Amino acid sequence: MAVPGRPAAAADPYTGYLMAHFTGESATGQQIHLAHSTDGLRWTDLHNGAPVLRTTVGTGGVRDPAVVRSPAGDRYWIVATDLCIGCGQNWDAAINNGSRSLVVWESTDLVNWSAPWLLDVAGGIPGGRNAWAPEVVWNPATNDYVLYWATNVPQNGVTKHRIYAARTTNFRSITTPQPYIVRPGTQEIIDTQIVELPPGVGNYRYVRASRDGQITIEGSNTILGTWTPLGNLSGIGLTGAQVEGPMWMRFNDRPEWTLYLDQYASGRGYLPVLTSNPSDTATYRVPAAGSYQLGATRKRHGAILNLTAAEQSRVLARWGNSTPVSRLQSYNFADRYVRHADYDARIDANVSPLADSQWRIVPGLAGDSGGNVSLESVNYPGHFLRHYNYDFVLAENDNSATFRADATFTRVPGLADASAVSFRSYNFPDRYLRHYDYLLRLDPITSATGRADATFRITG
Repeated sequence: MAVPGRPAAAADPYTGYLMAHFTGESATGQQIHLAHSTDGLRWTDLHNGAPVLRTTVGTGGVRDPAVVRSPAGDRYWIVATDLCIGCGQNWDAAINNGSRSLVVWESTDLVNWSAPWLLDVAGGIPGGRNAWAPEVVWNPATNDYVLYWATNVPQNGVTKHRIYAARTTNFRSITTPQPYIVRPGTQEIIDTQIVELPPGVGNYRYVRASRDGQITIEGSNTILGTWTPLGNLSGIGLTGAQVEGPMWMRFNDRPEWTLYLDQYASGRGYLPVLTSNPSDTATYRVPAAGSYQLGATRKRHGAILNLTAAEQSRVLARWGNSTPVSRLQSYNFADRYVRHADYDARIDANVSPLADSQWRIVPGLAGDSGGNVSLESVNYPGHFLRHYNYDFVLAENDNSATFRADATFTRVPGLADASAVSFRSYNFPDRYLRHYDYLLRLDPITSATGRADATFRITG
């Protein structure tokens, strides 16, 4: 989670919110995504919904990111699960022989990040089989960070996930991991997140929410001390069988909190649960439908950082400029538009849903010099129009050099009409994007028909 407390180096008030999250089981979905909100309930995807950070270490995927701000406000870290389901790893392998490390990035400004590194947290736990769902909280009692996560361990005749904790100052080395939360019997616990409360709210300085069959709420006055059970959310119809990934957020403008919960069982992403006192489960309530909006992408287990004005300005300048939505109208079949259908690419009339024919024309993935662009799907962020064996498909960016080249085109004046546009292949510069029998192809153009087929008008 985001480390609580106002950074000493930033006197301006908090004015916005930044959510780090992943979106689902795909190579693009299992990377670091960001969303922004001004009110904590209505979110806008940053970077057009595409990942802002991609791991280059470990399994090749990351999930469950925690965002950490130093108490001085001069340094930030992202700590995430090293896990990529469907990228050569299935759930059985991830549970029983997964990565024992976490993936870490570091920044001094929230927008320029270091290369990622692996932090081994579970390798020293006897029988430890993985390391999942990291969270971080600053502990003023010890003047360092408490890093905690779930590890699947066979112990006392029971193999299950337990929460372990260690201390760190730099996320490059840790103290010896110790059991932190262990539930009785066979009950697992994987997700848990702590929020710090100000004086005068409830009877505890810290409250944590955990998914362990229920969404269990506990309170304590010391992070590493004894925790007292305070109840669960079954009274508002939410149990661990329905929701997971608890994520705390304090509103900037009022003494109220949101506990975001990932509706994993129904696949609907996060649901906000509001409370005026996190330590009193009787105050928890689900807001009215329509009063919150989570953006275009599905938000999965992550963390929220309250942003100062300076931080918000930097983040929005880097990732907040949304590329306009465009359609590509066929020059010689003016009622037809370029669209994707079942990941194939073609031109059709009366496209439904309309978003299948909407694109963001972004800087070329292989380089944006000389008018190079790529065509990113609006309703499948991170998926691009690319050629493959001279055919065209909608495919997820795997960040390989081959993909970037196949999905990059030089925008030139239209071959049939200079007021329109044509798209010349970046890596096959003698070929152009054109339609043939309503399907998109990559062909050399040698005739008037070919020039018309390879010409398009960009519309809104």
